[in-house]
Amino acid sequence: MSAQWKQRPEGGGRFALWLIRSIARHGGRALARVCLYPITLYFLIVRGPERRASRAYLARALQREPTTRDVARHIHTFAATILDRVFLLGGELTRFDIRTLGLPALAQRVDRGEGVLIFGSHLGSFDALRVLVLTRPQLRVRIVLDIGHNPALTQLLDALNPQLARDVIDAGQDGVSIVLAIQEALARGELVALLVDRVAPGDAAVRVPLLGSDAPFPTAPWLLAATLKVPLVLAFGLYRGGNHYDLVFEEFSPGLDIPRQHRGEAVRELVQRYAARLQHHLRDAPFNWFNFYDFWHGDDAAGHSNGAVLDDGRGNTAAGGHGAVRRGG
Repeated sequence: MSAQWKQRPEGGGRFALWLIRSIARHGGRALARVCLYPITLYFLIVRGPERRASRAYLARALQREPTTRDVARHIHTFAATILDRVFLLGGELTRFDIRTLGLPALAQRVDRGEGVLIFGSHLGSFDALRVLVLTRPQLRVRIVLDIGHNPALTQLLDALNPQLARDVIDAGQDGVSIVLAIQEALARGELVALLVDRVAPGDAAVRVPLLGSDAPFPTAPWLLAATLKVPLVLAFGLYRGGNHYDLVFEEFSPGLDIPRQHRGEAVRELVQRYAARLQHHLRDAPFNWFNFYDFWHGDDAAGHSNGAVLDDGRGNTAAGGHGAVRRGG
């Protein structure tokens, strides 16, 4: 598998994504779910790198040699969550049974008008966050997303929900612009959500234990959180099959404060704490992991957390590596 996950081509392209959207919107979710089986078969047969990455990951998560059936289930779970994005992002939340865990603590902060950073991962469906609008329609959730990555999927989802598209904070901007956009959103009491489990090529990273071996995680999100000093919550939207999801919120910190002289050690400890929670949910829902590349060894550029530093104009640092808080799609 290529060491750079961003270089992997999109599976199916624009036509396939348009087709599944059309079937879902006009034929309904039940009919669209039938189409997931040939999609799964396509990836099993044609997409060797993803198939091999799935098998290697499942060996760690299941703690046994995975079968072809396990790999198929892994790919099918991914396809099912992609299909459900059509409905979740289209506002059809009542189609789903979404159980929320840990919401009261987050709700209290929202009610006080506090801005909150939400850190997620490519585990399950981050789009399940949209269930929050059912209880608080006025709440604005801003997603930090690199819209240049997976352009066909991005265009499809933009067509489903133009308002949500306008709420995206483009992670393809320069680092200063990203930090300022996040800072302004938090100051308005909004939730800002980003995925923090992938290291973009050249970005600063730290390696911590995950499923038996050290894996690279980006340091920039944690430096951002320490700069902004706002409450930090972890979120996991776990797909449980059928139309069932568990949306789990875990308060990670009321506000990080990292002394500059101890930054490297403190960031490593934070990432290690995060990786421990990620591993907990990986064990609980192993087929929900959607990093189809060699996560442990795939990015040789992942190194130490002392890369170049971005300054937000006030003397506060917020990113390492290329100086961007970039998150993949």
